[in-house]
Amino acid sequence: MGSTTGGTDILLSIVGTLWRRENEAPVDLPIIFTVVVVVLAITTHEAAHAWVADLLGDPTARRLGRVTLNPIPHIDLFMTILLPAFLILSSAGVIFGGAKPVPVQLDLLRNPRRDWALVGAAGPVSNILQAIVWGALLSVLLHSGVWDDGSWGVGVLQIGVFANVLLAVFNFIPIPPLDGSRVVMYFLSPQALRTYMGLERWGIFIILGLFLWVPPFREILWAGIRWLSDLIYALVAMPELGRFF
Repeated sequence: MGSTTGGTDILLSIVGTLWRRENEAPVDLPIIFTVVVVVLAITTHEAAHAWVADLLGDPTARRLGRVTLNPIPHIDLFMTILLPAFLILSSAGVIFGGAKPVPVQLDLLRNPRRDWALVGAAGPVSNILQAIVWGALLSVLLHSGVWDDGSWGVGVLQIGVFANVLLAVFNFIPIPPLDGSRVVMYFLSPQALRTYMGLERWGIFIILGLFLWVPPFREILWAGIRWLSDLIYALVAMPELGRFF
C-alpha cells in the first residue's frame, strides 16, 4: 500500500533540457533543488497515507515514524535501491521502484472498507495538492516579474509539478498494490474483492510487464499525466506551460 513507482527515467531525461536556458545558475544548485522537490513529492505521498490512517483510527504507521517528511523511514531496500539499480545496470529501458509500503491494520480503522479507500487515496491526492502549490508559486513568480522564462528556478518548479502529477496518476492505476486498487476495493462485492486481492502478490510483476511490453499502457499513462498537468497549469493561470512535458 502506498508504493511510489516509476517515472524516474522520465524525470532524469527532462532535467537536462530544463537547464539548457539563458541566465543559468551553477549546475549543482538546480540539481540540489530538483532532488529536494522530487524527494518531497515521494515523502509527502507516504506521510499522507500514514497521517490519514492515524486520523481514521490506526496509529501503526505513526508509531513506526512514518508521519514524517524525512525520507529515511520510507526507504525500502529492494524497491527503492536494488530494483531500480538492477534495471539501470541491465539497460531495461525503464526505471521502476517504490517506497516502503505504509502498514495499515484494517481492524483498527473505524470503518475498514471505507477508510482503507481513503487511506489509499490520500497519497495521490497529496501529490495533486503539492503540484498545485508548485504551479501556483511558479505563476506568482513569473507574473510578478521576479523570474523570467530563462530562470533555472522555473525548471525546478516545473519538475515539482511534473513529479507530483506523475506519482498521482501512476498510483491511481487500479492494480494492487497501487493506491487506485484500494479505492476500487470499496465498490466490489465480497467475492469479487477476494479475487481482486489475490492479484496483489503478482501486482508488481504485472505493472512491470505492462511497462516493458505493452506500449499502449505507457501511452495511456502519459495521456493521463498530460491531462492532469494541463488542468493544474490552467487552474494557476499558466495554461501555456501545460504542454511543456
